[in-house]
Amino acid sequence: MLLNVIEMGEGTGTPLVLLHGLFGQATNFGAVQKALAAAGRRVLALDLRNHGASSHAAVPDYAALAADVAETLRASGAVPADVLGHSMGGKVAMTLALTEPAMVSRLIVADIAPVAYPPAFRPYAEAMLAVTLEAGLTRRQADAALAGAVPAAGVRGFLLQNLDFAANPPAWRIGLTQIADSLPMVEAALPLPDGARYDGPTLVLSGELSDYVREEHRPVFRALFPAARFGKVKGAGHWLHAEKPEGFLAAVRAFLG
Repeated sequence: MLLNVIEMGEGTGTPLVLLHGLFGQATNFGAVQKALAAAGRRVLALDLRNHGASSHAAVPDYAALAADVAETLRASGAVPADVLGHSMGGKVAMTLALTEPAMVSRLIVADIAPVAYPPAFRPYAEAMLAVTLEAGLTRRQADAALAGAVPAAGVRGFLLQNLDFAANPPAWRIGLTQIADSLPMVEAALPLPDGARYDGPTLVLSGELSDYVREEHRPVFRALFPAARFGKVKGAGHWLHAEKPEGFLAAVRAFLG
C-alpha cells in the first residue's frame, strides 16, 4: 500500500523518514520535521495505514505495515533512509530494519521496545467507537463522551484530532474499526524470524518520565540491534517529541550528525 507522505526540505544526503504512533498522523511531527528539514535534509513524514490521509485496510501484522513503508519509500526515491519511529511507529521502524536492513541507514526508536505491552489503548478505541456521530456534534460534546475512558485532557485532544467536525455528520478520518481490530497485534511483541538482527547504527531514545523502555528491555534490544545506544529526553513522557521538542531534536541531531 502506498502511504500518504508529507515532505519537507531538500538535499542530496540520506533522507529521514518519520513514523508516528497509534492514533497519530504525519502532522504530529510538524515542528520537528520543519526544524530537521531546515538544516538541508529531505524529511518525509508518513501516515501509516488507517491513519491520517492513508487508505484503510486490515492490519495482519507489523510486517504488513513495514511493507507499506518500504513500498512508499521506493516510490518516493527515498532509499536508503534514516528511519525514526515513535511508539507503534517505532515497532514498524524496527520491523523494517530487521526485514529490509539495506533500506535503513540509521534507526531511531522513540519510546518503545520490541516487547508486548498491556492493552492500555483498548478502552480508548471502545470510547471512540461509542461516540454518537450525529449532525451538530461539537468538540466539547465529543470530549465529554471520551472523558470516562480517557481522563487526560491532552490525550483526548490527541484522539479528537482524528474526528472531522466539518463533515455532516462528523466522521472519523481514520480507519477506526480496523485499528480497533488490530490492537492485539499492535500490543504484541514483534514476531521475528530466527536470527533476525540489524547491525546498523541504532538509537533508542526514551522519555525520562516514561516507563515504556525499561532497563530489562536492553538485552532484547542488544540481541536484535547490536549497535544500539540508549538515551533519554529529560522531563519528557511517552510523547517525547511533542512534550520536549528541543531536547528531542538535540538528541536526534547528535545521533544523525
